[in-house]
Amino acid sequence: HVQLVESGGGSVQAGGSLSLSCAATEYNFRHGSCIGWFRQTTGKEREGVAVIDPSLVYTTSYHDSVKGRFTISQDVATNTMYLQMNSLKPEDSGMYYCASEGPKYCDSWKDGMFVYWCQGTQVTVS
Repeated sequence: HVQLVESGGGSVQAGGSLSLSCAATEYNFRHGSCIGWFRQTTGKEREGVAVIDPSLVYTTSYHDSVKGRFTISQDVATNTMYLQMNSLKPEDSGMYYCASEGPKYCDSWKDGMFVYWCQGTQVTVS
């Protein structure tokens, strides 16, 4: 069955960097639809962070709050998705989730209508 296994995360001081990775089994990121990252911070609903659409020459989209600081990428050879997070801020703290099989062309991706989700990893910025 499909599994998304996330790794990375942890604690860092403001201004620092962290990298998250998401490896898929029984699912090929390259052949699927929209894939991406979401987060849930304290007191807030889950929000979309970034997505990449393999069907549209790997077009990417980002939440306004992370543009210029976060980068989503995909390694086709290892079937792994990444989220590089730079210039981290305390408000970036929360649980981060990778997700796959989202809406076609990543339309309305922030609604979170993805089929597969990983277990989540904590990111803490102090």
